[in-house]
Parts: sequence; structure tokens; C-alpha cells
Amino acid sequence: MDTNLHIAFIGGGNMASALGAGMAGNICPANQFHVVDINTAAHQAWIARGATAATAPDERLARCNVWFYAVKPQFMRDAVEASRPWLREGTLVVSVAAGIRGDVLAAWLGGSATPWPKLVRCMPNTPALVGEGVTGMLAMGGVAAPERALAEAMLASVGKVVWVNDDAAIDAVTALSGSGPAYVFRFIEALIEGGQQVGLDATQARELALATLSGATRLARESQDPPALLRERVTSKGGTTAAALKVFEDADFMGLVAKAMQAAAQRSRELADEFGKN
Repeated sequence: MDTNLHIAFIGGGNMASALGAGMAGNICPANQFHVVDINTAAHQAWIARGATAATAPDERLARCNVWFYAVKPQFMRDAVEASRPWLREGTLVVSVAAGIRGDVLAAWLGGSATPWPKLVRCMPNTPALVGEGVTGMLAMGGVAAPERALAEAMLASVGKVVWVNDDAAIDAVTALSGSGPAYVFRFIEALIEGGQQVGLDATQARELALATLSGATRLARESQDPPALLRERVTSKGGTTAAALKVFEDADFMGLVAKAMQAAAQRSRELADEFGKN
């Protein structure tokens, strides 16, 4: 734990709060957090943790070694403009805003002639709220090895970390793990509804669906075998599982998932064009 590290969260909503909870006491003490959020209701949990809070950027940002931007993409440029007067040489900036390319954000922070070099772009997902997230991370060229390690440690406090090499890969991360929890939740909904249609009550269907997803995920994670082989072991020729999987195959389940992810990646690129202009 670094007692000299001070971290600012510009945007103090759910994702920032999850990051703060993961980092508090692990990366630095919680009383070394400062949060900026226009919504005063968001301040209460931070203050209870020991952090300071404000509704607008002020000189306290200048004392922070790391800035996390955790605002929606449509508000990102305004947030940068408002906070930039307190940006100091050497500050590590970490963005968790979807759709804002690294080069664009670097130009907003430092100017088109001298883009901000110490910038890490991240795409976490909502299971970070329970410490089970996964984050795709992209470091700009000016991020030194110790800063990269710090950024990784901060995001690893709420789950796993995967480094990628460019913004296009962040779009792919968005399509898979960023949006992926919603796909899983939708599948859980379908399992619960389907369970009720074949005779279970709502409580039974929910318990069975959640335990099945949890158990299958753990088995896939801990097994040395690929998911395809694990699937084959459950599937007896002419049996119940084979009958169910045939319905998926006839509907081109794999192709449908691929199309859904392509749509998410395309939307990420559109957000970059819509909100990420220099």
C-alpha cells in the first residue's frame, strides 16, 4: 500500500465506487481518495469511506498522482476541460469512458501539439462491483513500466486484467467483456423463463439457472480442457442435451452471438466518432 499515492475520481458513480472499494487499503488508504461528482448523493459513500468530495474540480486535484475519468462519453470532454487546469506534469490519467479513443483523449488533455503522454485507457465491466470484473487495458506510449504496473494493480483490485495494443482491440473488449455481462444476464433470464415453462416455479428456476451458470463457468475456468470438449462430455448422442443443442444450432446460435458482438464493436466505433472529435 502506497501512503504517498493520492487518487482522484472524476465521476463517482457505480464503476468508480467499485474501483474505490477494491483499491481502498490495498493500493492506498481511502482517505487519499478525492471524488468529483456533480451529484451530491454520490458523495455519501465516499465520505463514509474517508475520502473527500466536491461537486466541481478544484485545486485538490493538483495533489493527486492519478486521475480516473469515470464519466459517460457524452460528458467526457466537458469533464476534461473543467479539470485540466489542475493537471500536473507526471499525473497518470486512467480513462474508463467507453468510446473515447486514446489519441483523442490525450489531445484533449495536453493539446493537439503536445498530447498527454501518461494515459491508460480501460474497459472494465460491471462484475467489478463484486470484485469479479475483467478489464481490457491500453497504455499510451508515454506510460513507463512502473506506471503501467500501478495501473494494472489498481484495476486488478476488482478482478482480472488483459492488456491490448490499440483502440481497435478496446472496441473488441467492449463487445466481449464490456457488454458481455448483459448477454449472460439475458441468457439467465431465458433459462429462468424456460424453466418455468417446463414446470418449475420461479424460485426453483432462478436457483437452478444461477447455480448452473456459476458451476459451468467455474468448471470451464479450472479445467485444462477447452469448452467444446466440456460440452461434448455433457452431450450424449440422441439424449436430452443433444436435442436442446440442435435447436441452438438450427437457429445459428454461434453466428447470432458473433453478430451481436460485431454490433457492439461497431457501436463502440460510432461512439468514438460521435463523442471523440479533437
